[in-house]
Amino acid sequence: MLGNGAVGILAESVNKWERRAPLTPSHCARLLHGGTGVSRIIVQPSTKRIHHDALYEEVGAEISQDLSQCGLILGIKQPKLEMILPDRAYAFFSHTHKAQKENMPLLDKILAERASLYDYELIVGDNGKRLLAFGKFAGRAGMIDFLRGLGQRFLSLGYSTPFLSLGSSYMYPSLAAAKAAVISVGEEIATQGLPLGICPLVFVFTGSGNVCSGAQEIFKLLPHTFVDPSKLHDLHRTDTDHPRHASKRVFQVYGCVVTAQDMVEPKDPKKVYDKADYYAHPEHYNPTFHEKIAPYASVIVNCMYWEQRFPQLLSYKQMQDLMSQGCPLVGIADITCDIGGSIEFVNHTTSIDSPFFRYDPITNSYHDDMEGNGVICLAVDILPTEFAKEASQHFGNILSQFVTNLASATDITKLPAHLRRACIVHRGVLTSLYDYIPRMRNSDPEEVSENSANSLSNKRKYNILVSLSGHLFDKFLINEALDIIEAAGGSFHLVNCHVGQSAEAVSFSELEVGADDKAVLDQIIDSLTSIANPNENDRFSNQDSSKISLKLGKIEDNGMDREPDLKNKAAVLIIGAGRVCQPAAEMISSFGRPSSIQWYKTLLEDDFECQTDVEVIVGSLYLKDAEQIVEGIPNVTGIQLDVMDRASLNKYISQVDVVISLLPPSCHVIVANACIELKKHLVTASYVDSSMSMLDDKAKDAGITILGEMGLDPGIDHMMAMKMINQAHVRKGKIKSFTSYCGGLPSPEAANNPLAYKFSWNPAGAIRAGRNPATYKWGGETVHIDGDNLYDSATRLRLPELPAFALECLPNRNSLLYGDLYAITEASTIFRGTLRYEGFSEIMATLSRIGLFNNEAHSLLMNEPRPTFRKFLFELLKVVSEDPDGPLIGENEIIERLLTQGHSKDQRIATKAAKTIIFLGLLELTEIPASCKSAFDVVCFRMEERLSYTSTEKECSEVTY
Repeated sequence: MLGNGAVGILAESVNKWERRAPLTPSHCARLLHGGTGVSRIIVQPSTKRIHHDALYEEVGAEISQDLSQCGLILGIKQPKLEMILPDRAYAFFSHTHKAQKENMPLLDKILAERASLYDYELIVGDNGKRLLAFGKFAGRAGMIDFLRGLGQRFLSLGYSTPFLSLGSSYMYPSLAAAKAAVISVGEEIATQGLPLGICPLVFVFTGSGNVCSGAQEIFKLLPHTFVDPSKLHDLHRTDTDHPRHASKRVFQVYGCVVTAQDMVEPKDPKKVYDKADYYAHPEHYNPTFHEKIAPYASVIVNCMYWEQRFPQLLSYKQMQDLMSQGCPLVGIADITCDIGGSIEFVNHTTSIDSPFFRYDPITNSYHDDMEGNGVICLAVDILPTEFAKEASQHFGNILSQFVTNLASATDITKLPAHLRRACIVHRGVLTSLYDYIPRMRNSDPEEVSENSANSLSNKRKYNILVSLSGHLFDKFLINEALDIIEAAGGSFHLVNCHVGQSAEAVSFSELEVGADDKAVLDQIIDSLTSIANPNENDRFSNQDSSKISLKLGKIEDNGMDREPDLKNKAAVLIIGAGRVCQPAAEMISSFGRPSSIQWYKTLLEDDFECQTDVEVIVGSLYLKDAEQIVEGIPNVTGIQLDVMDRASLNKYISQVDVVISLLPPSCHVIVANACIELKKHLVTASYVDSSMSMLDDKAKDAGITILGEMGLDPGIDHMMAMKMINQAHVRKGKIKSFTSYCGGLPSPEAANNPLAYKFSWNPAGAIRAGRNPATYKWGGETVHIDGDNLYDSATRLRLPELPAFALECLPNRNSLLYGDLYAITEASTIFRGTLRYEGFSEIMATLSRIGLFNNEAHSLLMNEPRPTFRKFLFELLKVVSEDPDGPLIGENEIIERLLTQGHSKDQRIATKAAKTIIFLGLLELTEIPASCKSAFDVVCFRMEERLSYTSTEKECSEVTY
């Protein structure tokens, strides 16, 4: 579905006032008819969107509630969770990349649905500037709304002003009309003046970004004069020298822009303000805004970014002192809407239809009216939507340039860098730039259950408070810092986090870093120090935004000394809770127990003393599977573990000595890289492929062992083969022929189904393994078989030792490799094969020809409601019926279709295949689970249900010559 060129536009659902659209009708027309590759645009109907549905239809867009045909879906604000469809790409302001707790359910939903997520906030140019934003519109709307409220507040205080004629921003049909109204107010001020009793009317602006620029844009429509912060006192004193007669008027307003140097001063009187030093060490400065600026302000227009480590503009106490001293402050327009932030008493947001509250500092009380003591406060968090038409046009002008790439994207590596960096999730997996998100979540004690094994590393003997500041998130430096902590075997707990709200602003994170070994903690401190810029004065300059500022607390010893234990203790992590996991966990966890020592002595044919207790952790993607595996086994714990979650994977690997990966082969390289990074040994049962072989030097450099092919096949077969080969070579013999047959067959009494096979491992892995190409040498000739023809290449096999068995053999991968590995290059036959009961391969080949092993998403399975197994089988067999569940056909009809459609040429095999289809329940009226997206998913689901071993059934295999 991704990259199909169809674009959907969501109906905004978060806020009743949200009327913006990511694309206007004119943008849609350009995309649909401009040769951009966008084939369709489907717009969800909305009666409140600024552009009517009919305008979209006129340019060729479709109006439909159903966006299921769209590979790319656009919005402004985050949609409701139920609006997230599987396997689609979404773009909107998600507010998830800072691991915001309130939006983690949205992120989890996107991950669960295997969707992709692009966040507008993260689309930045090479200069670090955001390319998609509404900042100026927030400043414009906020300033107009506040001027209207100011007129109402002055009226309640007994003053009539021209501001009373203003409406709220949303009341005007356009930004131009709103500006015209402000200009009219300005003209009245210039001609009629303002009452002397409220003058000088001073607007103090904080900040220097787009928000502040938009607010000043509106302010400058009034007759005004800007004054330097140092002149505010003089301005106020000059004005107060004149008697405040009601007949006196003032014909302008005053503006003042303040920066950090106007808000603080160094604690050391011998020093002067230094911007770099202040951002690196704000604790070295005292706040002065409440003393030098606020006493002369009528209005504070707050547009600045603020972090908790910096002094506040105004605290509760400071505000109380100001008002008791007769401060002229009338109101605060907190356009940043930073709740509980730089202005402490702005403790809640307001709405567009009720944008103000009144705060009375003397009684420390809040009110919804304009009457009474105190200051009025505006704190609307959705201001740009008040100018929905212009804001949408501005936004869409930029977004439409990106839509062509996003609508056709299936591989994010081919996207331009600014879009690639903005992709938080791709196909249900966090992209590497954002793998810090689960790590930050896992460090939050509220995110971790008290009973969860996630808390195993929370308590450490040595701890230190580490403060990091810099471009941690927009430059992704947080990843580097967390990697250092986890790679060394330490843990961290996120104490505080404040993320910059613009590309120019820095972020701040406070971590409690812990380790049980002081040397480990010292190593972490040294490594963190090495990535911090030693020249702090350059740390926040434009030339160097890729450095971290570091501040360290004192190392604390929490006294968690361990009880002495004469026995050594070790830990093993088993990843994957399949059928072979339980016996492995039982055996490994039994090390050191008296009951097992004699068994090991016998096994090793030597004196055996085990002075090691082994704790086993079993990790599975689904916690219930892990818990079911470990139930009743001493010293074994089950945990939830997703190997794609790098933070979680590193966390558990860092706690153990050895990792055993029982995952599908494609996942081993992920685990192996983590083991190399954390210097932990790894064992797998899978073939060592090229991706694993390439890690050989890295593993050696890390001083660890990665031991592959340690299962039945491959594994035990290697050991049996080498034992015989070495014995022959010791006697100066030569190997003329080497054949090895392996397979994991069910015992004859357990082969009680038409396929005569059962799975002791994942059916998907088994089927894929049975479709690998194969190469071998037979009688001096090299034979190669393509994977698609592997089932057709099976040969009958009669083993003298097993006369009762009718077996067949499939060639197993590349046997030629073992000429060198086994040192038998002189052999004219080198063949490794997989055993099955006779008929298995022909049935599997028939099922393959039907299409049951097709791994592509099937359109029937992507629709709602879900089809039944029967309906899906009829789709594959081309059974046409008006009845949605098809006619009642049986084995004979299936056999006939297999033969007439060419899926099978043999009546006997067609009969076995038909019986297998019926045995797997593919004629049943049961609905197919939503997790099945392809025919391959369907057949694997049924095989796992119907072809599993019972607790009393056995398997047998392994013959080597």
